[in-house]
Amino acid sequence: MALPTLENPTYELIVPSLNKKIKYRPFTVKEEKVLLIALESEDNTQIADAIKGIIEACVNTGSRRTLKINELATFDIEYLFLNIRARSVGEIIELMLTCPDDNETEIKVSINIEDIQVQFDEEHESTIQLTDDLWIEMGYPGIDSFTGDDDNIDDTFEIIAKSIKKIYNEEDVWDRSSAKQSEFVDFVENMNSKQFAKIQKFFDTIPTLKHTIKARNPKTGYEFEYTVEGLSSFFV
Repeated sequence: MALPTLENPTYELIVPSLNKKIKYRPFTVKEEKVLLIALESEDNTQIADAIKGIIEACVNTGSRRTLKINELATFDIEYLFLNIRARSVGEIIELMLTCPDDNETEIKVSINIEDIQVQFDEEHESTIQLTDDLWIEMGYPGIDSFTGDDDNIDDTFEIIAKSIKKIYNEEDVWDRSSAKQSEFVDFVENMNSKQFAKIQKFFDTIPTLKHTIKARNPKTGYEFEYTVEGLSSFFV
């Protein structure tokens, strides 16, 4: 006689960049084990693969699986995973903070995952005018950017170039079907400082998963704010 099958509840949320409703379930112990092994390895590629695997397993878009994980923005991935984590192991995350006034006193704070949302900057624009007659349309970095080296200038230019969806003017369009990645890298490297600053602003104002909490040093009474930002902040 076969053992009974355990049923998991399903929940709904909106994918921020797509404004699309999806269904998802909590992750299983088996799936969590893969994540824990990846976290212990401290290897970003292994961690990214584990996160993608969990999201792919837990997200249910009906009979047609139209949600392509590799095409989601990093903040989408973070938001999806954080909500899956909340439904799997609990909505409350506890963090230990060091009070900034004495850099010594440690306090425990609790954060409700349901309070953590993707923050959108009003100055953020994905279409950028580089010259009087040339524009570029930017896309958001995906989960693979999580594996890059922030201090490696080559990796940085690769991420920027991969984020360009198309370059266009009134007559022509250059996109991934008509140009190679190396050509997009060359295009970025040949920008002047003012043009590159516009690209930097796109990344500086990109939607971010973050949450600001208020805390107080019990020894001195000093009150301060602390912002947790990005998925790694919530791996506790």
